[in-house]
Amino acid sequence: MIAEEKLKILTESAKYDVSCSSSGSGRTNAGGIGNGLPDGCCHSFTPDGRCVSLLKILMSNDCVFDCKYCMSRRSCDVPRASASPEEICELTVDFYKRNYIEGLFLSSAVHVSPDHTMERLVAAVRLLRTKYAFHGYVHLKGIPKADPALVTEAARYADRMSYNIELPGERSLKLLAPQKSKESLLVPMRQLCREKAAFRAEKRKGFFLPAGQTTQMIVGASPERDGQILRLTQSLYRVNGLKRVYYSSYTPVVQDPLLPAAASPALREHRLYQADWLLRFYGFDVEELVPEGEDLPLELDPKCAWALRHPEFFPVEVNRAPLEALLRVPGIGARSAQKIMSARRFSSLNFEHLKKMRVVLKRARHFITAGGKFCGAENEAAVRGLLTAGERGERARQLSLFDGALPPAAGGALTREAAAAALTGEL
Repeated sequence: MIAEEKLKILTESAKYDVSCSSSGSGRTNAGGIGNGLPDGCCHSFTPDGRCVSLLKILMSNDCVFDCKYCMSRRSCDVPRASASPEEICELTVDFYKRNYIEGLFLSSAVHVSPDHTMERLVAAVRLLRTKYAFHGYVHLKGIPKADPALVTEAARYADRMSYNIELPGERSLKLLAPQKSKESLLVPMRQLCREKAAFRAEKRKGFFLPAGQTTQMIVGASPERDGQILRLTQSLYRVNGLKRVYYSSYTPVVQDPLLPAAASPALREHRLYQADWLLRFYGFDVEELVPEGEDLPLELDPKCAWALRHPEFFPVEVNRAPLEALLRVPGIGARSAQKIMSARRFSSLNFEHLKKMRVVLKRARHFITAGGKFCGAENEAAVRGLLTAGERGERARQLSLFDGALPPAAGGALTREAAAAALTGEL
């Protein structure tokens, strides 16, 4: 089995990659059953909503690249470790038999060279599938500039692959990650997209990347605005067929004069995810959400902000509006819109019906009518004030869940107001 110290180094080094949903627990087994492993276990979600635990680990954190934002960069003084393909396989199978995990997220720093690293990653997943007969979920991180044949081979064994763009601008990549380029990341994405489409069209036997591709972008490490980030996101979805784009707020884990000294507000990351959701499931175009050279507003979610900019679109009559119009109403989600479409075939809907459907009326009431009745504020300034106050109230309620865990300030406990200010980037 892999040594405990090596395991600790390789799992801790993998925690900065958020291109799969991750969490962990420090709970140890004190004589009962079960074990919440503190290092390496994370969670991903299947299309039907099931949560599966994954072992999240690097094959090596000994990197020849020198990306300024990365803990594993060549010039960073951290403990180094590497694991063999056999060690990764034995660890995965052993953890699976102990019921710790149901799958594997395997990545690596660029050790020796891109081809050398990719060969070892492919060897690990090939052994896992063939010698160890492991048929669980495997997410494999692709290595930029590796041979295209190795990329194709990896896709035969992995369920999902990801090439992390990290920085959305070519200039920022040259400055902060000089060994990478935009093309070195986009070319293998396009290759996998084409090969997956050909595999499906030819109805070949076996599997070829059945869970598709994802990527990650760091928000706040470079000067790109949200508009530029979301335009790249939209292109990745439409051209490269990605399943998901993940956003990671920049946190200064290494010191470098080229990097910002302060962390990026977590709320900005949250707004990007909300806008991403609108692009994927609500029929919005990025041009409608934010200009290229601007950021999303922090005080309101992107859907509310769009609605306030387009008063001519509202109010929407819920008993007659098409699905596309309902999806643009703040407070009406995809499921609520489908419920409205189904229910109104049998009777005319009123606000009481909408409440029972779990429509968020504190937002929606300003933008809809039900049976000709309007229950919202008519003045735009009043609507904006109510929506902004509602956002602050929701954040305060979320913070209250962690009141017992808030760190003390210089003169005592951290106040809720200070915590709210920190969340919105005001501190």
